[in-house]
Amino acid sequence: MVSAEIARTIAGIIGNVISFFLFASPIPTFVNIYKRKAVEQFKPDPYIATAMNCMLWILYGLPMVHPGSALVVTINSIGLTMELIYLTIFFIYATNKSRLKVIGWLGIEILFLGIVAACTLKLRKTHAQRSALVGILCVIFGVVMYISPLTIMRKVIKTKSVKYMPFYLSLANFLNGVIWVTYALFRLDLYILIANGLGALSGAIQLILYACYFKSTPEDGDENGGVKPSDVELSGNNGPYGSTV
Repeated sequence: MVSAEIARTIAGIIGNVISFFLFASPIPTFVNIYKRKAVEQFKPDPYIATAMNCMLWILYGLPMVHPGSALVVTINSIGLTMELIYLTIFFIYATNKSRLKVIGWLGIEILFLGIVAACTLKLRKTHAQRSALVGILCVIFGVVMYISPLTIMRKVIKTKSVKYMPFYLSLANFLNGVIWVTYALFRLDLYILIANGLGALSGAIQLILYACYFKSTPEDGDENGGVKPSDVELSGNNGPYGSTV
């Protein structure tokens, strides 16, 4: 009989694998940026937002905040590293205005994280209090990130086409939410449960829309001057959108 703790660890490992592929999903976008030596219409916003999300979840998973969350720290550390690599590539080929935007927002995020960490460790004495403070912030930022796919969903309904909503990305988003909800239920973690419950719901809605409008999607036609729909999707949302833990 597998114990609940072992099952939780297995769920966390599976969640790490799925989350890694979500974090890796923007790679084609940045390969194209490297080849073209220009960022063109792509914006850094999704990757800046995801970096902030990762930093907060890393703080949440630290032993002094929420013990027993090593798998949360590992995947978000990997995710943060990947987002910083994406932003570095963007920075190299961006205009000076966009470079200042990246530097400015990252500076604000680091300052904000420092304030949150200081308040958490100095003003909150118990693990429960620290987990609550950081966990609530993680959920709030997660909700903000879930707003981004709504624009794509609206476009799908309006155009009756799933051209700009890649199936495998939507499926991975759904599975990611489900597996981390499972992880949270083994040792009830309300904040991971809420954040990823929303992620699973978002992914499920996307899959339903895909099923509804797949047949009505035009097979041919290029409305973006040679840019692949998957590239538009990945740059228009927040990369591996939604929470990754």
